[in-house]
Amino acid sequence: MLLTFVQPPKSSKGKDSSTKPAKAKTPTLIDGFTKEELSKEQLEEHIVRLQEELDREREERNYFQLERDKIHTFWAITDSKLEEVKAEKKNFVKDIEEDEWRHQIEIKVYKQKMKHLLCEHLTTTSELKADGLVSTQVVQEEQEHLETELHKEMRAVMVDMQELDNEKLVKELQLKHDQKMTKTSNREEKQIAEILAKYEEKMELLQRQLDNMTKNKISENEDQWNSHISALVEDHQKALTEFEAFNTYLEQELNVNDSLKEEIELLQKTQKEKKKYLACLLPENKQMAELLSNVLEESAEIERQMKCFVLKKDVKEKVEKKKLDELKWDHETLEQTFCKLQLERDELYKTFTQNIQRVQHGADWKIMTLEKKLKGLTDGLEKTQAQLLSVLSASNMDRTALDGVSNTIEKNLDSSNDYIKNLKYKKAQLSQARKDLLLTYEQWCIKYPKAILE
Repeated sequence: MLLTFVQPPKSSKGKDSSTKPAKAKTPTLIDGFTKEELSKEQLEEHIVRLQEELDREREERNYFQLERDKIHTFWAITDSKLEEVKAEKKNFVKDIEEDEWRHQIEIKVYKQKMKHLLCEHLTTTSELKADGLVSTQVVQEEQEHLETELHKEMRAVMVDMQELDNEKLVKELQLKHDQKMTKTSNREEKQIAEILAKYEEKMELLQRQLDNMTKNKISENEDQWNSHISALVEDHQKALTEFEAFNTYLEQELNVNDSLKEEIELLQKTQKEKKKYLACLLPENKQMAELLSNVLEESAEIERQMKCFVLKKDVKEKVEKKKLDELKWDHETLEQTFCKLQLERDELYKTFTQNIQRVQHGADWKIMTLEKKLKGLTDGLEKTQAQLLSVLSASNMDRTALDGVSNTIEKNLDSSNDYIKNLKYKKAQLSQARKDLLLTYEQWCIKYPKAILE
């Protein structure tokens, strides 16, 4: 249903405004009717529709606000991600520079190691040469020492030859000397040749070892640096591809943000138009709110009355429920007592014969004891009477003393007779109780023969 609002025309301001008569306000129309023509139900329906439209507009406003907040948060997140990517790029460049710097340092260290190895090689060769020179000097000194000794011997021989003038001895000595000289020279030459061969072999081995070590070290370093460089190149390419993909993603997001901004502007325009429309509806909403408040007050009064009625009803139900609970409790207690009585009855049925036998046995025992006491008392009485008669007949006592003694004896006899009577009465009572028990037992056996059989 469409709502048509007819606004009054604006009054023209001027000098003749006071002279012109004031025009009457045109009433607002609701579905083609004025407020006075509408009924209460139609007004309520109109209020409900307005309330629904207001709620819808609020929901749309909240939705647009949420969308705007989402866009702002997304923009902030993308901006932070872009900054993080830039920081990662800077860190990556720094890592590459650090790797290059480390590579240069390792090259320098390797060069220094090579220099140290060459120095060590030179020192070892110089040491070997010095050792060779020392050994040759030692051999020469030994040879000179031998030559001096031989010269001394030759001089001694020459002196002897001059003294003896023996040419043969001189020749023999010369031959011996020549043989010794040749032997020593040959031996020394062999030793020198062996020493030189050993030193040359050692030099060749050291040279080969150094060459192999340098070649292996160079090949290992080349392999390591080649693998490291290839890994760095791959990482760099991956980072570049990821960065390019992220740049494309950011461009797409920026395009989306631009479109969302345009949509937000459109929504803001529509929101402004709707606010204007709502400003026109506010005065009518106030009137409708007053009507609603009256209706709500009436409904609250009705609800209060209903609550009072429900409370009264609940109180009655609670009282009746309480009475019913009490009756249930009494019923349960009576059932419990009934069960207890049944159990006692069953126990009495079971122990009836035993109780009768026990009572009968006790009564018999009491009767026997009473009979024994009675016999003892009668015997004692007869003895005392006989003794008394014998004493009275034998003694010559005064009459008054005899009367006193006889009175005391009679009193004792009366008391003993009373005691005997009481015992007889108790005996009669016990026998009567025994008879009554037997009678009741016989009657019970006649009434309940099944219980006896069980």
